[in-house]
Amino acid sequence: MNRIAPTALYQEVAERLRQRIFAHELNPGTWIDEQKLAEQYGISRTPLREALKVLASEGLVELKPRRGCYVTEISRQDLDDIFPLMAMLEGRCVTEAIGRAKSADIARLKKIHEQLESAARDGRIDAFFEANQEFHRQIQLLSGNRWLLTVIQDLRKVLKLSRLHSLSLEGRLQQSLDEHRVIMGALEAGDTAKAEKAMHDHLLSGREALAKMQDSPAK
Repeated sequence: MNRIAPTALYQEVAERLRQRIFAHELNPGTWIDEQKLAEQYGISRTPLREALKVLASEGLVELKPRRGCYVTEISRQDLDDIFPLMAMLEGRCVTEAIGRAKSADIARLKKIHEQLESAARDGRIDAFFEANQEFHRQIQLLSGNRWLLTVIQDLRKVLKLSRLHSLSLEGRLQQSLDEHRVIMGALEAGDTAKAEKAMHDHLLSGREALAKMQDSPAK
């Protein structure tokens, strides 16, 4: 494993660990072996501990007194708590985005939506997921509200701890696309009330899909 340059050391360590957590190389509930990681990265434990504090502030790891550091396990209750918040926040985002959107912004969102249509038509779940993430991100940026953006990004990081992928549920891909069509239509029409409700319902629909996967015998 490549050694880390000294510049902004703890930040680079935090980013490497963050990506390993998102990739589930470090699974939820895993104990973080500080000594082993420090040896792998060729660093002292001081910047590693600073990096872990950063990840703890993001909710990705838990620092337990006298027990060490563990990758956060996201529970059913966590999902039940987070998704309504996401629905409320992203609903507000799309309202603010409409208030600021220029024709070029709507055209850019429409282009991303076309990627969703194409991916759904071909059954390309990964491509749909990436386009979906970009669609939501562009709306968040367009809102121009950095506080909304910060909170949403932090919550989305925590959601990445879940191994479940709602788009894998039978019928969810088409359902998600239909929901996006309503959102896109409201954006084009400048209908803030319809867009906010559509975005809110879209997020809660995603939680319902995850719940069905959790309740499935295969899970």
